[in-house]
Amino acid sequence: MTKEKLSNNHHILQSEEIERIEIELLLEAVFRYYGYDFRNYAFPFIQRRISHRVWKKNLSSISALQEMVLRNSEVMGELLSDFSINVTEMFRDPPFFKSFRTKIIPLVKDYPEIRIWHVGCSTGEEVYSMSILLHEEGIYEKTKIFATDINNSVLEKAKQGTFPLDKMQLYTKNYIESDGKRAFSEYYKAVDDKVFFHPFLKKNVVFAQHNLVTDQSFNEFDIIICRNVFIYFNKVLQNYVHTLLYNSLAESGFLGLGKREGIKFTSYEHCYGEFDASERLYRKVK
Repeated sequence: MTKEKLSNNHHILQSEEIERIEIELLLEAVFRYYGYDFRNYAFPFIQRRISHRVWKKNLSSISALQEMVLRNSEVMGELLSDFSINVTEMFRDPPFFKSFRTKIIPLVKDYPEIRIWHVGCSTGEEVYSMSILLHEEGIYEKTKIFATDINNSVLEKAKQGTFPLDKMQLYTKNYIESDGKRAFSEYYKAVDDKVFFHPFLKKNVVFAQHNLVTDQSFNEFDIIICRNVFIYFNKVLQNYVHTLLYNSLAESGFLGLGKREGIKFTSYEHCYGEFDASERLYRKVK
């Protein structure tokens, strides 16, 4: 290898090391000043989102972004939105909702009351999906859903229950594939390019801000839905959050995770039975 190539490689390594230090300092500053702890999020994800914000702000460095974040809470809000990816849809992964309907509902329908925690609810599409499913199974009235997210702005959208009309074709398809019992259009009213879901679907829902990294358990739940949240965490944070969820789940309670998530290779692997492994549905056994 030539001296020139060696020199180039050295500069690249130096640049990567400086970037990592800048990112670590930014995350530390965010935690110490605002209380949001992203220090154990998956590094490649955080790196991409920070780079995106640096580019959007037309800044020369991550250090410059750190200064802006500390001095301007609006910029912090933008960064928070970058970190909370809101990829969601109604009845997302229909086989999950179908399995929930056909396998879990028969086991919980005779409970005097049912408490569900929907973790990382984003703009609420899957929460409204769950409300519809519970309504059709005749148990919505005795269910309380706690829908939480770290991001207050997406929670405000979730509370409104308003979604784009052009999404309804996909959402209707998902609903049918998840064994929906009615015409999906019965649940909303279309006005111009938006749809408004009927208010009764949020009557038994409590939307609240909750930070998985810094906040504690706040209730005991029969069912916890935490789908596509763990994929953004490193192993340390994954185990930490699994502890929180395990401690929040009632005896014989159910845990639902995302398609690319699971409990294998976690410290809680032996605390759950695989209720429906293909749909990442687990039941607490000890």
